Amino acid sequence: MVKLTFLGHACFVIDDGTAKLIVDPFLTGNPAAAAAPEEIEADYVFVTHGHGDHLGDAVQIAERTGAVVCTSVDLAEAVFNGKGLKVEAGNMGGWIRFPFGRAKFFQAIHGSGAPGTLSSGFVFEIGGKKIYHAGDTALMTDMQLLEAEHIDAALLPIGDYYTMGPEDALRAAEMIKAGLTIPMHYNTFPHISQDGDAFVSALAAEGLNGAVLKPGESLEL
Repeated sequence: MVKLTFLGHACFVIDDGTAKLIVDPFLTGNPAAAAAPEEIEADYVFVTHGHGDHLGDAVQIAERTGAVVCTSVDLAEAVFNGKGLKVEAGNMGGWIRFPFGRAKFFQAIHGSGAPGTLSSGFVFEIGGKKIYHAGDTALMTDMQLLEAEHIDAALLPIGDYYTMGPEDALRAAEMIKAGLTIPMHYNTFPHISQDGDAFVSALAAEGLNGAVLKPGESLEL
């Protein structure tokens, strides 16, 4: 069993009972955040890219909890190295193995927030499940490659303006064919206002399973 908890925007906690991962911990300054950074316990902090609404409280959480920070080599060099943190850095297409399983860097089309660095998503293999966190990305045909990964849950941005909107996210979901698709990165700010329930209804019309998680809500895979 893997518990997936949405904390708002693009921040999720993934917990298999032995390890707790937090992804893109934007909590301070997030009007939709369901937790404060000092409330977070984590073994690993994954960061998709360096924009403030994804980097968020990663340094502070890692300093307090001793969690391992996992991000790209270049973002690690730009932001995390030299701070006394435990860091595991990889790059696009590579798997990093951990006691809980492994995580793969998957390409994303988006600005990076730090010069010379790349944005990514992650495919997590944990507790016998595969979870794809897309990070911030535009629609891309590379998402067809994810069908072969047999993703159990795909976390896709639908906010538009800075990332895919609902129409392109639906096309992404059709390519990925995850067991469950969960929208994220919407309704945090006025520019990215969207209807998550309408997106899930559009998924259902195409024979795909979807679920809306409100900040603070969880589900089990």
